[in-house]
Amino acid sequence: MDERAVIVPIPPRSSPTSSYWQDPPHQLATHRTTSELPGSTSTVIVGSGITGASIAYNLLAQHDNRQVLMLEARTACSGATGRNGGHTKSASYRAFLDNVQDQGEEEAAKIVRFEYNCMKAVHAFARDHKLECDSWEGETVDIIYDQGQWVRAKKAISEIKRILGDDDPAAQHKFHDASETEEIFLVGGALGSVSYEAGSINAYKFVIGVLELALDRGLNLQTDTLVSSINRSEIDRDGWVVETSRGSIRAERVILATNGYTSYLYPAVRGIIVPLRGTVAAMRPGRSLKEGLQSTYSFIYGNGYEYMIFRAAGSTFAGDLVIGGCSTKAPKEGLYEWGTTDDATMDPEIGQYVRDSAAEYFGSRWGEDHPSGRIRKQWTGIMGYSSQGFPLVGSVPYERDLWIAASFQGSGMVLCFHTAKALVTMMNDGNNQKLDEWFPRPFRMSEDRLKHKFRGRLHEKSPMKFEGHRQL
Repeated sequence: MDERAVIVPIPPRSSPTSSYWQDPPHQLATHRTTSELPGSTSTVIVGSGITGASIAYNLLAQHDNRQVLMLEARTACSGATGRNGGHTKSASYRAFLDNVQDQGEEEAAKIVRFEYNCMKAVHAFARDHKLECDSWEGETVDIIYDQGQWVRAKKAISEIKRILGDDDPAAQHKFHDASETEEIFLVGGALGSVSYEAGSINAYKFVIGVLELALDRGLNLQTDTLVSSINRSEIDRDGWVVETSRGSIRAERVILATNGYTSYLYPAVRGIIVPLRGTVAAMRPGRSLKEGLQSTYSFIYGNGYEYMIFRAAGSTFAGDLVIGGCSTKAPKEGLYEWGTTDDATMDPEIGQYVRDSAAEYFGSRWGEDHPSGRIRKQWTGIMGYSSQGFPLVGSVPYERDLWIAASFQGSGMVLCFHTAKALVTMMNDGNNQKLDEWFPRPFRMSEDRLKHKFRGRLHEKSPMKFEGHRQL
């Protein structure tokens, strides 16, 4: 892992695998607000996913007349957000015991509430602004196959209820034994399951909607504009020079909303933020599942998990299943997927596992494949993971007017939207005390965050001996 963590990343590939969510692309995909880049601007945001779009929206909501320029290497929202699995799910209990031990009860509770509230806020924003993004709110279930994971889940949720209180919305979980799990959720062979509130959304359409609102407020969006470097201005040491494929821009401040690609532009976080390639497939359900499912899923085993949503009624391709994860099932637990920013290719073994997963989990309840074939589309995307398992948000140490919001651990849909709000608050008020009431302190960028050695994906492996599950 040490070698994989410090691989020099490549910039976004010009021809990535085709994402289900971006087919067909929105008319905003190749948008350029102005035909030429401005020579200078107040604020440059690098990245047009949910983080960058939400930061732009919050900045422009202030009406302070500052110019905001967004630079995207490819088409709008073509990175991780537009390539994800469609889940809005805060499985906070899985990291809770570690967070209590490392951060204390107060911060651990704050993280649980932050993720839950962010998830709710995404759907509320979509509803309030009438964004057509297939927003669905309901129940998710974690199907658990490993004894260690089962015991840990029970202990974690008991502690969440003790610390947050039984009535806290973020503390609501329900356990099901093996027979209930099979009867309700149609999956056999598990030790049991835990269900709780979650949702699904077309994140691509959601972000396009946020970008349209930001454009109405004055955002200058420039797609197909690769940023190759950011450097201190030699003329004005308080400013930045942003070098792009279309020329140079002077900026008063720069915000990196670049997630797994961040160390490509800012090498100081190499080994601190490490990219991980994920694989996702959209598929038609088996004929015996034609009535559809009522929950989203995760399938948790000793050293990893898969996640799966169903496309709700009214969605494009309603009833489709979207499933991802699976990298730990590859040889060496998918070690070679770390450190890569190549989303133009796919590991064949992981790809095959993803294609087979849903039918394997549902067994005889899957039935025959759809006459048109099981797989509708399969693709990859690049996530960002940090050495401590938390996002890095705030002012970059030793760098005036360089800001970062990145490394969302594959859970961006329950982190990014409110992280953007927090970052803009920091940019306006510095160490705002009110921010500490709801924004987890472990998420803040600091000198100390740059010292921690990367340890791989945290909070996943069973604390007990891995009993096994389907292998590649």
